[in-house]
Amino acid sequence: MKNQLVRRALTAVLLVLGLATSQSGQAQSTLIQNMPARRMLSLDGNWNYIIDPYENGFYDYRREPFDQSKSGKGGYYDNQKPSSKQEPELIEYDFDHSATLQVPGDWNSQDPKLLYYEGTIWYKKSFNLTPKAGKRYFLYFGAINYESHIYLNGKKLGMHKGGFTPIQYDITDRLSPNGDNFVVVKADNTRRQDEVPTINTDWWNYGGITRNAFIAETPETFITDYKVQLAKGNLNTLTGYVQLGGNNKAGQTVTLDIAEAKIRQQLKTDAEGKASFSFPAKRLSYWSPQNPKLYAVSLASGSDVVQDRIGFRTIQTRGADVLLNGKPTFLRGISIHDENPLIPGRARGEGDLRMLLTWAKELGCNFVRLAHYPHNETMLKLADELGLMVWAEVPVYWTISWQNPATYQNAETQLSDLISMGKNRAGIVVWSVGNETPLSEPRLKFMSSLAKKARELDDTRMISAALELHREENNIIVDDPLGEYLDLTSINEYAGWYWGGKPSEITKYTFNIKYNKPVVISEFGGDALAGYHGDAETRWSEEYQEALYQNQLKMLSTIGNLRGMTPWILTDFRATRRQHPVYQNGFNRKGLISSSGQKKKAFYVLQEYYRQQAKKYDNK
Repeated sequence: MKNQLVRRALTAVLLVLGLATSQSGQAQSTLIQNMPARRMLSLDGNWNYIIDPYENGFYDYRREPFDQSKSGKGGYYDNQKPSSKQEPELIEYDFDHSATLQVPGDWNSQDPKLLYYEGTIWYKKSFNLTPKAGKRYFLYFGAINYESHIYLNGKKLGMHKGGFTPIQYDITDRLSPNGDNFVVVKADNTRRQDEVPTINTDWWNYGGITRNAFIAETPETFITDYKVQLAKGNLNTLTGYVQLGGNNKAGQTVTLDIAEAKIRQQLKTDAEGKASFSFPAKRLSYWSPQNPKLYAVSLASGSDVVQDRIGFRTIQTRGADVLLNGKPTFLRGISIHDENPLIPGRARGEGDLRMLLTWAKELGCNFVRLAHYPHNETMLKLADELGLMVWAEVPVYWTISWQNPATYQNAETQLSDLISMGKNRAGIVVWSVGNETPLSEPRLKFMSSLAKKARELDDTRMISAALELHREENNIIVDDPLGEYLDLTSINEYAGWYWGGKPSEITKYTFNIKYNKPVVISEFGGDALAGYHGDAETRWSEEYQEALYQNQLKMLSTIGNLRGMTPWILTDFRATRRQHPVYQNGFNRKGLISSSGQKKKAFYVLQEYYRQQAKKYDNK
């Protein structure tokens, strides 16, 4: 019994670290770059589902996991059917006669009884796919919130933690030779103290398969990863690599072709299947919000060809300035959640995402903060297309279990997956390692380690986080020691809403900032119920929010190093902790656009300010 307990404990640790195999399923392989470009068989649409709050489909009555038993059977993932009409077995579930949920989509918005549900739901999808000789197949999910256990044809592929990063498994040897297959997913959005994010957040805990699902096909030897970008701070040198996976990956020829730029390079892979390159590239038109130029980039090796659209630009800091392609810029931003306010639930596809970014462009933005977790890969590509710089973030939010090694490993894995997914996107200029985390030595070690990891994985972008501040009388002091490890000094401050008195009183505050770095105000704002009017001192009114923005901009203009901001937030969004029955009703109302799409008065205040900043910076 003791040995059994030790084995289970070790398995649990390995699962957290993404290393578990055998009875617990195979580990997720390194994320394949630009996987949606390889889509072959979509699994989007109706999935049968079973609500399982007691996790009867995962544990036996002794609370032992079925998939870790000797037989590995007994769970809902078996998708069991009666074998005989004469003596049918006792089977207390039936996917085929169960209701359905749409994928992609959260479960909360699709069934009224699931609005507040936190726990386990099982999903099942049947599909027909006969594997071809010489091909490899990968099962891919854009995101499943939060912990997912994934099974194909009754066998476990693996477990994944993290509600916003892609999941993939090589299923080549798991497909049925007759083409009849089924995939079962155990999705569990239960909030837990040691996870990332932890128990306490300020957004709706949407559960389910919230982003696209599909099966991709590749040749036996295939392009698994690549990076094609300008060298750090160098507008004339293109650097990167191409990594092959599968068999026979050493000594292969890889062709990099950017026809419009008259670039064509023949590369050879090393013993590990990697071909690195660095060469002059002087004919490029550089990506910027004014010129969101994307080049068609083709990578080919053997029968495998991958197409991407990539922009080329440099981003760096120099003293107080942010330099885009060597020229100072002001980050005219807004924060955005992955949610369409007009349709309940998570954003479901390109239409929702394009609407949000189009609103940001109308506001005058050249920058968006995609808070507080990795957003859809489609969102990152749309930002490239529309000319929006991006702050991309991991959900190290508020109070994490700073001293738990598994929690740190989880956060680092989510950061690594985010960087892997976004490293070829010109729009991403900031990797953020967290938001509003309270000061302590364990927290500093945790977050500075994340910052170092981000820099190790990608030193061509700025690293930041929303730092802590404190106040002494009318002084706002920013001396968070984490700032030493970052390129930007970013803070969330809510003068005029959570502290500081009325909007008219906040201009008395001055800033004492320790670091001589560009300052980006990552949040400020206040709630307003669209259509509710009063004077500038009537809390919750549009006029109060309008006055707050007017006086915030006056106050912030006194910061000599101010080089950007992402006020909170573009649109009203659903938040369980926002309970006022008149003004909130389950929404955070700090949006500049309401849950019905109405622009509030503060929208136009920020829009005019951004017009002035554009005149000042964009023609330099």
